[in-house]
Amino acid sequence: MGPFEALAILLAGVGAGTINAVVGSGTLLTFPTLLAFGFPAVTANVSNTIGLVPGSVAGAWGYRRELTGQRERVLRLGIGSLIGGVCGGILLLVLPQHAFETIVPALIALGVLLVIFGPRISRWVNARHGDGGGEHWWVWPAVLATGVYGGYFGAAQGVLLMAVLGIGVADSLQRLNGTKNVLAAIVNAVAGVLFTFVADVDWRVVVLIAVGSVIGGLLGASVGRRLPPQVLRGVIVVVGVVALVALLAR
Repeated sequence: MGPFEALAILLAGVGAGTINAVVGSGTLLTFPTLLAFGFPAVTANVSNTIGLVPGSVAGAWGYRRELTGQRERVLRLGIGSLIGGVCGGILLLVLPQHAFETIVPALIALGVLLVIFGPRISRWVNARHGDGGGEHWWVWPAVLATGVYGGYFGAAQGVLLMAVLGIGVADSLQRLNGTKNVLAAIVNAVAGVLFTFVADVDWRVVVLIAVGSVIGGLLGASVGRRLPPQVLRGVIVVVGVVALVALLAR
């Protein structure tokens, strides 16, 4: 790996960490960068997942103010993310790559639509089933399913999580974004631990992405918390559409 490649991967890590803290989908920066420099797809995927863990933690730390009072929620949903992340990592190791990728664009498109129509859907759900200021029963299994997806590939995991949380949990988007960052960090961490022991990891890539993603995670948390709800929702939709187009073009 030459100096140019190392710098490009580092900068991709900064961009990915920033995007992940605000929305999610930072993998769409780092993963294609690694492929462009000739890294095998599986090696690029697992090295990228491990490298983004510190950035995810930094993004969650940046949202610590919004996480105040969410301890019980984060612990409960975090268990779903942990189980899902392990299952997704195992799927990556045992299934053909095309088997899961066929449904990924559909999941991202669904997530974008749910974010767009989230407030309306949330009002409809609460009108039919009541709004006690908490969360609906289906949020936990939906978070687990999102964890499976995140452990397998991870692109637009944040979009899907924000769609689930925005519809099923009665809270502000900024507080839910903080929750999303913690859940995504859990998925990346458990999948990363699994990959460390059983997959082909390029530790040079891991270090470069890790350093960049920490910088980006702190930067993204600073920027993201200043966005009004409508703007934040718009950013999520734009990133989700870009992710969808990028995956369909592969």
